[in-house]
Amino acid sequence: MDASTQASTIEGTPLIAPSSTDHPLYDSVVEACRTVFDPEIPVNIYDLGLVYTIDIDAENAVKLVMTLTAPGCPVAGEMPGWLADAVNSVAGVKEVDVEMTFDPQWGMDM
Repeated sequence: MDASTQASTIEGTPLIAPSSTDHPLYDSVVEACRTVFDPEIPVNIYDLGLVYTIDIDAENAVKLVMTLTAPGCPVAGEMPGWLADAVNSVAGVKEVDVEMTFDPQWGMDM
């Protein structure tokens, strides 16, 4: 664990930002995330735990923070676009931004 991760853990700051679960579009955005599948594992990326945060602001702009099962994933360049396209199809969503992170690294227990 590097010093910044350790400091965040010690101070009680979550490693993954909380999602906007109380936003009216949240459930629809989650369902859209569930339409995107990891091609190596026949499970959708939301239930697999690859979508870390869904942040929806007052103007219905959605920011997604996601990861991959491994940094060398063959679809690393494509999967964020698949997710953005899926969420953009939700009625009421104004814009979508997908950020990729590997901190914390994904694991089967997530």
